[in-house]
Formats: sequence, C-alpha cells, structure tokens
Amino acid sequence: MARAFVFPGQGSQAVGMGAELAAAFPIARHTLQEVDDALSQRLSKLMAEGPESDLMLTENAQPALMAVSLAVVRVIEKEGNVALAKIARFVAGHSLGEYSALAAAGALAVDDTARLLKRRGRAMQEAVPVGEGAMAALLGVDLDVAKEIAKEAAGDEVCDPANDNAPGQVVVSGHATAIDRAIEIGKTKGARRSIKLPVSAPFHCALMKPAADVMAEALAATAISPPAIPLIANVTADVVADPATIRKFLVEQVTAMVRWRESILAMKAQDVDTVVELGAGKVLAGLCKRIDPEVSGVAVGTPAEVEAFLRTL
Repeated sequence: MARAFVFPGQGSQAVGMGAELAAAFPIARHTLQEVDDALSQRLSKLMAEGPESDLMLTENAQPALMAVSLAVVRVIEKEGNVALAKIARFVAGHSLGEYSALAAAGALAVDDTARLLKRRGRAMQEAVPVGEGAMAALLGVDLDVAKEIAKEAAGDEVCDPANDNAPGQVVVSGHATAIDRAIEIGKTKGARRSIKLPVSAPFHCALMKPAADVMAEALAATAISPPAIPLIANVTADVVADPATIRKFLVEQVTAMVRWRESILAMKAQDVDTVVELGAGKVLAGLCKRIDPEVSGVAVGTPAEVEAFLRTL
C-alpha cells in the first residue's frame, strides 16, 4: 500500500497558521520569507497576526495557504532527510491546493507559484461584482442529483456544480439568485440541509471565465516542469505529467468542477491507503473517511504533527 500527499484549498486559512512551524524550524521561516519576497508583501506577518478580514481576501488567502503547505513539505524533507518523491505515490490539491501540489512536486518554482496564486486570487475576486455570485453546499445529495438541482435552478443564469467533495457533499456555484433557487429546489430533491458558504466570489463556475483568461496569460509565461510525483488533476481526477497539459488543466480548473471524491477514489484504485494533508487545517483529511472508509486521512501542519508523521516513515 502507499500514501498520497494532498494540499488544502481556500477556507482552511486562519490567523496564526504556520506560526508554530516557523518558530520551530528555520527552513519554515525561510519558506515564508521566500513567498514574502516573491510578492513584495509581508504576507507572513498577516498570516501570523491578521487582521482576519485581510487574510480572508482571496488574493491573500491563496498564496498564504500555499506558503504554509510548502513550509510543511520542506520541514518534512529536511527533518526526515528524505525527498517527498520517495515517500509519496501521488500528489493532489483542492482548487488552489493543486498549485501547492505542483510546487511540492517540483513542477513549479515557489516564487512563481506565489505570484500565480496572488494573480489568480485577484482575478477570481474581480470576475464577478461583490454580491452577484454565491456558493452553497448541498448536503445529503450525490453528484447526479446535485446536477439536476443546478440545472433546474439555473434558468437563464449560471448554477454549476463546483466541488464534488464527498458522497452527500456537493457545492454549487453561480448567480446568487440561482443559488437561492438551488437551496429551495434541494429541499424537494432529498437535500438534508443546504448551507450558503462565506465566500467572496462564485468559484469553479462559468462566471469565472474572465479569471480563466487571466490565468491562461499568466501560465503561458510561467515555466512548468514534469512533476517528480504524479499529480491527480482536479478537472479529470486522473494522472497528468505533461507540462503543456498541466498548464491547460490549470486554466480549465478555474471554471470547472473540482472532482475531489473521484480523485481520492482514483488514488485508492492505485493502492493508496493513507492520504496525508500538508498545511493549514484538516478539511481534506476529514473528507477521506466519508469518501472511502478504507482510506485514512492524516493532517500534518504543526510541529507536533510533523514529528508524529516523521516517526511513521
């Protein structure tokens, strides 16, 4: 059996993230400083001290989450005296986490990744005027039913399945009025509960097309190498290694659904039994058991969690 490393997406950010790690390990501090320098911004100070309202901004949250994930990667490699490629069968990331995964696998330079995510966050925020878009989690329905709900709710607006996170947890995204309709329709189609998400824009739907165009331009000017560890892509839930295809999928990913449930199942089909979430929070580790009880999820983000993980190598 084998392990995979996965990287969290937006929503896992919190003031103080990475602070313990930076205090305990010089290489973690160096990684956060590298991101600060790439962005000409004291992002690490914002991560450590807040204010929360600034950290929650998409253009800050995205590179911040990547910075913590990469700090964890480098600590593991240094303290364990091991390359990530030697201990992982696959990497994957949820939405922006796919960039973290590519940086961890050596396909993207860390400074390039930071700048790409800053640009991605800003472009996604600017794609739709504030208040016009929304996202909601439909709980208790699977993807096929969520697709029916979204199609019925859309009318002449946009309502797309955005994240297939786990059985019974599908997120829809689009115009705010269409999302309100989806919540009501969900009540008649078996949704146990529907929750509006506290997001600043409707991610992973057709309304993000302007942001996809921005990322196509940004990625065209960025060097991408073949990853040292196979990547399971968000848009296909399948392995991708060719840099040109990775670039194409990163553009498509902005408007496409994150196929997370399928991604975990694809890894399991390749003998992965342990999924290790590197970075802030424990969201992805928590989803594992819901996707397949035979796949265990482990979160590694604090010094204590790093030390516990290193003992398993």
